[in-house]
Amino acid sequence: MQDKRITLAWTGASGAPYGLRLLECLLAADYQVYLLISSAARVVLATEHGLKLPSGPDAAKQALVEHLNCDASKLVVCGKEDWFSPVASGSAAPKKMVVCPCSAGTLASVAHGMSDNLLERAADVVMKERGQLLLVVRETPFSTLHLENMLKLSKMGVTIMPAAPGFYHQPESIEDLVDFMVARILDHLGVEQGLVPRWGYDQRH
Repeated sequence: MQDKRITLAWTGASGAPYGLRLLECLLAADYQVYLLISSAARVVLATEHGLKLPSGPDAAKQALVEHLNCDASKLVVCGKEDWFSPVASGSAAPKKMVVCPCSAGTLASVAHGMSDNLLERAADVVMKERGQLLLVVRETPFSTLHLENMLKLSKMGVTIMPAAPGFYHQPESIEDLVDFMVARILDHLGVEQGLVPRWGYDQRH
């Protein structure tokens, strides 16, 4: 039976609409989502999307459920130091995790196994359990240090997926660009999606 559980983390990198849209799509696909939100991510979400989340996990969950009009039973918002959360232990954590958007700071912490908060620990758990970890890195330009950290993680099986949407689907809005990136993430997770046309198929008649 397919394990339809996933950990999703939002950090303080620009690109909050990617994370919010990905959450919406995962919930629509009937996934149980464990959501981790850094303090900086709340600031970015309010700045880029106009959505101000309360600091408490329960209140933040309620705000997201109302904003997305989703099934509350499918969403778990975890506190930064909720060490009793399933995502903190290899015996219970989902086998898939996405950090979207992923800041350069989080990239560095994951690359060096810092585990100073639940987000970093959750990523460490997925890696040690040989699960699937995707980092949607949002930074430009990349410094040598950023590139070294990405290479290090890539060699360990982590998928590095910079937030770099394409334009061949002729986007007409920011939402179209967001959907392009979210579609690529869902493809890598094995989640069915119809957000954007696939290259080569819709062009053939």
